Amino acid sequence: MHLLSNKVAIITGASSGIGYATAKLFAQEGARLVLVARRRAELDALVAELAAADAEAVALVGDVRDEVCAKAAVDTAVERFGGLDIAFNNAGTLGAMGATPGIALDAWRDTLDANLTSAFLGAKYQLPAMLARGRGAIVFTSTFVGYTVGMPNMAAYAASKAGIVGLTQSLAAEFGAAGIRVNAILPGGTDTPMGRAVADSAEARAFVESLHALKRLATPEEIARSVLYLASDAASFTTGTALLVDGGVSISRT
Repeated sequence: MHLLSNKVAIITGASSGIGYATAKLFAQEGARLVLVARRRAELDALVAELAAADAEAVALVGDVRDEVCAKAAVDTAVERFGGLDIAFNNAGTLGAMGATPGIALDAWRDTLDANLTSAFLGAKYQLPAMLARGRGAIVFTSTFVGYTVGMPNMAAYAASKAGIVGLTQSLAAEFGAAGIRVNAILPGGTDTPMGRAVADSAEARAFVESLHALKRLATPEEIARSVLYLASDAASFTTGTALLVDGGVSISRT
């Protein structure tokens, strides 16, 4: 029996990295998918790949900062698949980097919009659809940065991602009695395009790897397996949690 048989899921940021790996894993576990990202070619290629494996998925090209996109994703899930059971609000950006006094206000706002406001907008439309179902699971992508570890030159990213933990806790308390679970995944360093943008040289990658107790980066597939846990009934009594899947970066001093 597949873990997500007969489940309908939205995944944002599905065209690469953790979102892409999660889409493939959810499909293998029986979910029908609405896949959201800005890049049509990559989304269409993923949908075709899933279709070749007899999985059902539909691509929605849009920007998660746009409320229209958030509503369209839910409308698509309801119209194409009859409802919504799971949402993985994963899309995000590193955003404004560098010394904090030099960050422009517009760049700060853009980072918060891409990471935190997009999560709010996703949940705003996903929750009513799940309430209609009588249950549901929402998973957000946060990070250890700004939660267990402070890193310089990442103020906007850290603040926006830490805000997701607060959003997670509030929604979990607000909708738990209605059968909706809300959790956040907090990955460590992961070998994705975003991760490679931070560790953009062999020396930088080696340094980032050394920060982790496991002395390596995660693969996107490793993070996806933890998302699957939170989204599935295996986590039926887990809500409001910030799940560190960080290779021990939060506790390592070696």
